[in-house]
Amino acid sequence: MAEKDFPIIGAFMVPHPPIILPEVGRGEEKKIQATTAAYEKVADEVAKLRPDTVVISSPHTIMYSDYFHISPGVHAHGDMSRFAAPQVEISIDYDSALADTLAVMAGMEGLRAGTEGEREKELDHGVMVPLYFIMQKYSEFRLLRIGLSGQSLDEHYRLGQLITKAADELGRRVVYIASGDLSHKMKEDGPYGFVPEGPQYDDRIMQVMGSGNFAELFDFDEHFCDRAAECGHRSFVMMAGALDGRSVKANALVHEATFGVGYGICTYEIGGTDENRQFLKYRKDHKKEEIAKQHAAQDPWVRIARKSLESFVCGGLRLNDIRASVEEALEESSVTDCDDIRKQLLEKRAGAFVSLHKDGLLRGCIGTILPVTGSVAEELIRNAVSAATEDPRFSPVRPEEVAFLEYSVDVLGEPEDIESKEELDVKRYGVIVTSGYKRGLLLPDLDGVDTVEEQIAIASRKAGIRPGEPITLQRFEVIRHH
Repeated sequence: MAEKDFPIIGAFMVPHPPIILPEVGRGEEKKIQATTAAYEKVADEVAKLRPDTVVISSPHTIMYSDYFHISPGVHAHGDMSRFAAPQVEISIDYDSALADTLAVMAGMEGLRAGTEGEREKELDHGVMVPLYFIMQKYSEFRLLRIGLSGQSLDEHYRLGQLITKAADELGRRVVYIASGDLSHKMKEDGPYGFVPEGPQYDDRIMQVMGSGNFAELFDFDEHFCDRAAECGHRSFVMMAGALDGRSVKANALVHEATFGVGYGICTYEIGGTDENRQFLKYRKDHKKEEIAKQHAAQDPWVRIARKSLESFVCGGLRLNDIRASVEEALEESSVTDCDDIRKQLLEKRAGAFVSLHKDGLLRGCIGTILPVTGSVAEELIRNAVSAATEDPRFSPVRPEEVAFLEYSVDVLGEPEDIESKEELDVKRYGVIVTSGYKRGLLLPDLDGVDTVEEQIAIASRKAGIRPGEPITLQRFEVIRHH
C-alpha cells in the first residue's frame, strides 16, 4: 500500500531582518548579499512546491507566557512604516479554516492555544520579511500565522505536531516557514553588543539545524539562550514538531552576522516515515524514566507532597489521615531516623512551600509564610494540592502531567526583622517585603535571581508594591527538600 501523502511539503528556517529589504536598507542590504541570495532560493523552492497554505511561526506575532496565539480572521495586512518604508505593503488572506481547526484540536489535546486575545491585527516583520521574498515568486496561497509563547519547548513541538494533524484533516498542502533570527549579541559594535554565548549559540544552532538533528534543540539551556539573546529557537522547535516522524534532507544555505545579529537560512526536503525521528516521544519516554527514579529517591517531606497531589489530581481525594500519610512516606523512603523525622512532620509547625516544575519550567508554587495547620505534614498536604490547582499563574495540573512533575519542598524558619538589604543573602535567606497590608515573599537560592536587589524587586512585584513605596524587610532561612 502506498504511503499517504504528508501534508507538509516543504520547510524552511529563515531570519527576518528588515534591513534586507532594499526599501529599508537603502544600500545597506548589499552587505548581506549572501543572505539575500539564499532567501531568493527559498522563494524559488516555495514557488516550485505551490502550497495551498504557508504557515509562519514568528517571534514578533502576539506572544503570551502561557498561550499560543493563532491569528484569526480572513484577511491580513501590514507595512514597514515602523522601519521608515511605508511603501512596502503586504496583503494576504488567512487560512481561517486551518486556524479554527488547529484551535479546536489544541483544546482537545489540553494545549493552551487558540485565536483569542488578538491585540494587534497588522502583520509583523517576522512574517512580512519572508512573505516579501516569497510573494515575488508565488502568491497563490493563504497564510496561517502563529505566535510563540513562554511555554516549554515540548509544548512548542506539540503545537507543531498539531499543525500537521490539522493540515492533514483539511487536505492542505503546506509549506512551513520558521521565522527567527539567531543571536543578537554577535559583535561589540552591533546594536545589542557582544557576549561569548552569541557566537556559541549561532555555531551550535547552525550545526543542529543544518544537520536536521532536531532532538538537540531540546538540549539548549534556557539561561544560555537568554544570554545569547536569540529570538528564533522556539520557532525552530515548532517547525521540528511539524516534521515529527519524517526523514528530512537538511541543507544549510548561509549564516551571516554582519550587523551583529545572526542570520541563518536552512532548507528541508521532506521524505518518508522515520520512527527514529519521533523526538518528543523518545524525549518523554526518557524523561518519564528519569522522573520515576527521582520519585523513588524522594525524602518523606517531598513524598508526602507528591502523594497528596497525585491523590487529588488523579482521584479527586484529599489525604485526611495525616499520621497514616506520614507512616507510609517513612516506610517507602527507607529512612533510618524515623522517630526524629516523624516528630518533625507531626509535631512541628512551620510555614512551607511546595514548588512544581515540568520540562524545566515552574508549573506551580503555593505556600504559607507562617503555619496555618497543626503540623508540617498537614501543611505540605494542603499546599501541594493548592500548588497544583490554585496558583493563578497556571492552569490546574492535569492527570496526564503527573508523571512528569518534579517537586521541591521548602520548610520555612521563623521570619526575623532586618534593618536593611545588607542583611540579606540571596543564596541563604528568603525575603518578605511588606508595605501596609501588602506582603510579598521570595524563596532563597532561585535560578535567575542573583542579587538582593532582584530578590526584593520580585517579591515587591508579587505583592503589588510599586517602586518608591515605603517597605519593611524580613528574612528567613529554609530547609529545602527535593
